[in-house]
Amino acid sequence: MFSIPVRIRPALPHIAIWSILLILPALIRVPAHKETDFTTLPGGFFIVTNLMNIGLFYGNAFFLYPRYMNRRKWWIYLPSILAAVSGLFFIKILIIPEGFPAIPIDMNTRRFAFFSSLVFIIVSIIYRVLVDNARREKKLKEIQAAQFTTELKFLRSQVNPHFLFNVLTNLVSLARSGSRQLEPSLIMLADLMRYMLYDSGEKKVTIADEGQYLKSYIQLQQLRFGEDVTIVTNFEIDERQQLLTIEPMLLIPFVENAFKHGVGWIDKPALFIRLRVKEGILELTVQNKFNEQENSKDPGTGIGLPNVQARLKLLYPGKHTLSLEKEKDSYFVHLTIDLL
Repeated sequence: MFSIPVRIRPALPHIAIWSILLILPALIRVPAHKETDFTTLPGGFFIVTNLMNIGLFYGNAFFLYPRYMNRRKWWIYLPSILAAVSGLFFIKILIIPEGFPAIPIDMNTRRFAFFSSLVFIIVSIIYRVLVDNARREKKLKEIQAAQFTTELKFLRSQVNPHFLFNVLTNLVSLARSGSRQLEPSLIMLADLMRYMLYDSGEKKVTIADEGQYLKSYIQLQQLRFGEDVTIVTNFEIDERQQLLTIEPMLLIPFVENAFKHGVGWIDKPALFIRLRVKEGILELTVQNKFNEQENSKDPGTGIGLPNVQARLKLLYPGKHTLSLEKEKDSYFVHLTIDLL
């Protein structure tokens, strides 16, 4: 199958438009008049003059306008345009006696010779402005895409150290208490680290993998706190939804935050974590008790949630809702993401 080279494709609209313009006299048939207009001009003269106008079009669009007008040198640009249009006008009039003696040099011929060039100049200016605007928009989008990638990488790089800090703090607590749970906790940590180092480097991971990661993290916390903390989990991921993909480590900050602020100076700490994926919609609900006075004293607060909120805005604009609410001594998080 024939394929048009990529380099030629942008020129095709130009070729089509100029071709239609040059065959216009053959398409329009009207009775001849005493005075000439563009419908009664011989085809040869119409073609020659418009080839000159086409040259004027590209000369202005790719040389005069970018070189002078784009650089705010209008005092050079305007005289240059006037000189170009006037020069073409005199050339068109001068070639009539020798090349097209049948054409009378009357007012209509002079008008056609002058104003046709002026129309081409106006159209070329519009064309140049549109091209420049399109290029600016394209460049702006490229800059925004680069900024998006850079910002996303930066936000991702913050997640791992923040997560490790919390987990290592947990392990230190187990080591100090001489807990038998230290060894299985280290094994779980190794699995979590494997996910962080290899899987989370991908652009997206499956819901099944992200859900398993959350479960492993919660189990690690259960080993640490034992029966001192009530942890209720509910994972509902439809089998047909498990291959849907999501930004890696996007959900963990909400669970981390619940353990960080829902355990400690809390009477009968309890956490509720629910993950549901159905018909392409992910719902995460996290609830924990909190002590506002003690949390306000924590200087390390404020990395995880602002981070994930920024990532959500970057990755799922218009496709997510996030609700963070405080009610008496409880903190509620409700997140929905359209994964389709």
